[in-house]
Amino acid sequence: MDSRTFTVQQIYQDRRQYRVPFYQRAYVWNREEQWGPLWEDIQDKAEIRLQGGKPVPHFMGAVVLEPQKKIGLLGVERHHIIDGQQRLTTMQYVFTALCLVLSELNQKALLPLVESCLINSNPETMEDREVERFKLWPTFRDRHQFVSAMTAGDIEKLKERFPESFTRTGTLKKVGVDHPPALEAICFFREAMLTWLRDETETPVALRVPALAAAILTDLAIVCISLGEDDDAQVIFETLNGRGAELHATDLIRNFIFMRAGTDADELYSTLWSQFEAPLWSEQQKRGRLNRPRLEWFVQTAVQAETGDEIDIGRLYAGYRRCVDDKDALRSAKAQLEFLNRYAAHYKALVTGSGASPIAEFGRRVAVWDASPTHPLALNVAAGSLSPDDQGSIFDAIESYLVRRAVCGLSRKNYNKVFAQQLKKLIEGGADAKGFRKYLSELSGEASRWPSNDEFRKQWLSGAVFPGRLDAAKLRTMFHRLETAMRTLKTEERVVLSLDDLDIDHILPQSWATHWALDDGQSVTSQNISDAVLLSYTATEMNEKNKAIVRRQAAVPVFGNLTMIHYGVNRSVQNREFEVKRKALFEHSNLQLNRSLTAIDHWDEATIQQRGEALFEHALKTWGGPSV
Repeated sequence: MDSRTFTVQQIYQDRRQYRVPFYQRAYVWNREEQWGPLWEDIQDKAEIRLQGGKPVPHFMGAVVLEPQKKIGLLGVERHHIIDGQQRLTTMQYVFTALCLVLSELNQKALLPLVESCLINSNPETMEDREVERFKLWPTFRDRHQFVSAMTAGDIEKLKERFPESFTRTGTLKKVGVDHPPALEAICFFREAMLTWLRDETETPVALRVPALAAAILTDLAIVCISLGEDDDAQVIFETLNGRGAELHATDLIRNFIFMRAGTDADELYSTLWSQFEAPLWSEQQKRGRLNRPRLEWFVQTAVQAETGDEIDIGRLYAGYRRCVDDKDALRSAKAQLEFLNRYAAHYKALVTGSGASPIAEFGRRVAVWDASPTHPLALNVAAGSLSPDDQGSIFDAIESYLVRRAVCGLSRKNYNKVFAQQLKKLIEGGADAKGFRKYLSELSGEASRWPSNDEFRKQWLSGAVFPGRLDAAKLRTMFHRLETAMRTLKTEERVVLSLDDLDIDHILPQSWATHWALDDGQSVTSQNISDAVLLSYTATEMNEKNKAIVRRQAAVPVFGNLTMIHYGVNRSVQNREFEVKRKALFEHSNLQLNRSLTAIDHWDEATIQQRGEALFEHALKTWGGPSV
């Protein structure tokens, strides 16, 4: 390893190219945090030179470079930027802005000095002139806008190439548009330079230009650390970046992969990695208290699906390294990228619910159930050799397990362990759908069991689910499934339309005192209800009125008393008597869920029980239970 300090002119004066490897992130420096302070430093050095002083070089930090072996006589020297691409790229934008300014002010004597820091000479001896002529070559994500901005030559050409970024008067738009970073940086430094150079209160432009050029070329210093043949670039990269708050585990993983890509890097990036640069994968996804880019959750899930081992998201990079190091088949960059791609489409279908595959259908059904502990298992099933029918059967069993335990009020704290164990069994035993149901059915105990039909029925009919064990989103999903199950081949609309505008409604309302007398005709108040409920917890005996109140109150949050109606209808009939609600349902609802309600003239605890039984018959078919 060799470490030396150079001016930026010295860094760029040789016939070489600094390449930003594929694994590096995009250019992210901006006006407020980096460009502005850098310009202030340049301006300070230029002012000192104007006053006849000799500035102390401004230290811009360090860059780590990995020289690449040159094969043959043609081509320029290449150095991979292991760390410091933001600094080196920014200086290219500063040089370009200075060239524009020198041309605009007709101060062209210094142009060759600046242009030599941008363009390599002797193109006739290059292997790829369109690439090697640049002193710096960015990563794929920045390449198009970099070339367009760097080769424009003047401000008018920039306006032609980036019309969306400029106003009708020719200034850069300040709101309503995200400018390409190369364009915005060049325009920022150009405007700053022109403003300073045109300030002729003390010295004319002809004297200010050399001071500015010297400040940029010779008063900015960078420490260049050049790696030797025995230095491990991967270790250096991790040491420099591993503790950075902005660095994601997937940045290290991408680096780890492409460090091993060799001459195939371009093709592997474009064919097997580029899809992971799409916005879908960078979206932040929250699980509990953790917020991570979707790509991190995907890599964690893919590694777990492949190995059956649990991976801590906080140690994702270490877990990924362990996975590929333990598998000879995953040692090469291509093998690792193919491994990730094998799972990527399935994961996308799972988390977005898009498509008609079994895992997409499963994703739509369990989206509200916080089912992330099931994702590695689902991914393994989808990427395996099981038929679509067998996959669907396994996904049905998982959905049933989640729904039944939720309805029965059982904890979900053990789900990571439960589904990790089931995944291990699938990996080790290659079980089919029948075998998986058998595994799941054998679970016992409060924390793990798959509730039986009897337990499911008991809690369905009497359990307090809303308010209580389920929220509105989960209930809406369940009722969507029941509504679909209740429709027949002769139903006009076989496919249920969107239920986003539907509210969960208590047919016997939560506040029932005003419009709902007891069966014997007695009226009650809200205070009567509160007193009766309190007595049910404390008293050994109660009178008949209080018993009737308690029975009615217990019937409010059960499945038999719940339905879905349009939110506008719900608000208009909220807390009203059954006759009013029934008329509204008859006029406005075409759901099978509500069809039976329009055909009866009375609603009480007995009819709630009857409707609960009828709904349970559909629930039993929709969420089938464990094998006997």
